[in-house]
Amino acid sequence: MKTEPIVILSQREIEKMRRAGRLAAKLLQHLEPLVKPGVSTLQLNDEAERWTQAHGAISAPLGYRGFPKSICTSVNEVICHGIPNAKQILREGDIINIDVTLIVDRYHGDTSKTFIVGVSSPKVQKLVKVTEECLCLGIVEVKPDAKIGDIGAAIQEYAEAQGFSVVRDFVGHGISNIFHTAPDIPHYGIRGRGKRLRPGMVFTIEPMINEGTYEVEMLSDGWTAVTRDRKLSAQFEHTIVVTEDGVEILTLPEGPSNHGKT
Repeated sequence: MKTEPIVILSQREIEKMRRAGRLAAKLLQHLEPLVKPGVSTLQLNDEAERWTQAHGAISAPLGYRGFPKSICTSVNEVICHGIPNAKQILREGDIINIDVTLIVDRYHGDTSKTFIVGVSSPKVQKLVKVTEECLCLGIVEVKPDAKIGDIGAAIQEYAEAQGFSVVRDFVGHGISNIFHTAPDIPHYGIRGRGKRLRPGMVFTIEPMINEGTYEVEMLSDGWTAVTRDRKLSAQFEHTIVVTEDGVEILTLPEGPSNHGKT
């Protein structure tokens, strides 16, 4: 749990977050057509790094606490922080979460999306659809004077009602010119609990939803987190800011979008 104070960003800082978030969203858009059978996760990484440099940005994950690549590529049972690899070739029916974070003028845009590779089963499609809906339901809870627990409760209630589980070991986080900072944003919880939301707070919501158990196992590389039962996991992520009357998603490719207005 992060103990540092929660920073309220100025309008100038929020505008920098918008620029970083918009570019990160465009990177995901750029990578989407490349997600197909026969492509390696390293090819996706290398194209992301080329595109990022061409747009004058910096890949935040590269070298962060020793992380060796520019994006995270989490395939099938990998929950998060999968490391791109030349030997990992996408196959028909796989799912892959691509998590990108760009630094633009020192500020971070952090977003991720789970893609289905080719054609998949209805069961897989349901997991991906429900995970994206969990993100949307969490965002709708964000408004001034709401509590952090409201976000997690909305996600957990919906995911479990659909027969899935919510990862506890990894949470959303505050973000600004610092990659990970306060507050933590769990994707499970109890309504009315936790810190009160205030305008100018910026953080990620990034639910990881599992087909089976929510329990996590870490692989020997120290980064890759997989489901303990090796069943599938999906994730979607946006960076958001609490506004005076609701919430704005900062990681959209074509400018701001307001949700949950009071």
